[in-house]
Amino acid sequence: MAMGRALTKNAYAYEEVRQRILVGSLEPGQALAQSQLAAELGVSLTPMREALRRLDAEGLVFIDAHKNARVATLSAVEATHLFEVRERMDPMAAALAAERRTDADIANIKAAAADLKPLEDKASLDALTAHRQFHRAVYTASHNDLLINLLEGLWDKADRYRQVGLNARKDSAADRKRVNREHESIMRAVINGDAAAAEKHMLAHVQGSLGRRAIDELAKKQ
Repeated sequence: MAMGRALTKNAYAYEEVRQRILVGSLEPGQALAQSQLAAELGVSLTPMREALRRLDAEGLVFIDAHKNARVATLSAVEATHLFEVRERMDPMAAALAAERRTDADIANIKAAAADLKPLEDKASLDALTAHRQFHRAVYTASHNDLLINLLEGLWDKADRYRQVGLNARKDSAADRKRVNREHESIMRAVINGDAAAAEKHMLAHVQGSLGRRAIDELAKKQ
């Protein structure tokens, strides 16, 4: 990421390390050499430490009592917990969005849907970001700030498990068509104000998600 976005050094270090974790170039359990990372990114140790503390608070990095940092590990248990929460919260958010969406929300959802890209076996950050933007546009339309903040907090963790699911088995053409239909059905239900349909389609989407696939894959290894 270029620093042309006028990020502070702290924010730049945070965004760079976060992205490397999300796309898997920094692997689960990998020790983070803070001096080396800081040198690679052209920042001093102070913004690097601040970035890692922020990632630790978000659960993407683990910092021990000796201030050593490593990428947080992944587990079938955490994947299951994430799935259980999303299986309930995402459908509720979609239903509320159908009841409360504004014209601005509808425009945001349509724009996010137009930007969706297929998630490949090694998903690019652009594809992950586009997927996240679509779901964010939906749950933001719920106008429930507590629910929005909870879902925002889950998303980085969920993206790491999506990578596990993709690495376990690449989506087939049929998978990609199914996901496209699900996104279209969610969008139409929210736009049409059909809360029951929005809830139903979002539930089906979560239940067939890469997060569900990740649970099975991680369970084999643990």
